[in-house]
Amino acid sequence: MNGWPTHEEVQRIKEQYPAGTRIRLNHMSDPWSPVPEGTEGTVDKVDDIGQLHMKWDNGRTLALVPGEDSFSVIQQNQEQNQEQSQSMTMGGLCQ
Repeated sequence: MNGWPTHEEVQRIKEQYPAGTRIRLNHMSDPWSPVPEGTEGTVDKVDDIGQLHMKWDNGRTLALVPGEDSFSVIQQNQEQNQEQSQSMTMGGLCQ
């Protein structure tokens, strides 16, 4: 990103990549300690400047910067979506 993102841009990023979104890294711009290309991870949160704080499957926790780093969302299959939906529904009933 060039400069700081606007509040509206950050809100859009938060909606597009909510906590739990699975990501595959294509390339990271960090020249000192990048996460290896192809690493997968889960979005933990999006901060107020639009960075995606990640829990990488290899144990790293380095954030992604949309517009700087290249990554893609890993699509879940329908079976996983149904299991998530069922567990969310059951959790709501038990509370």
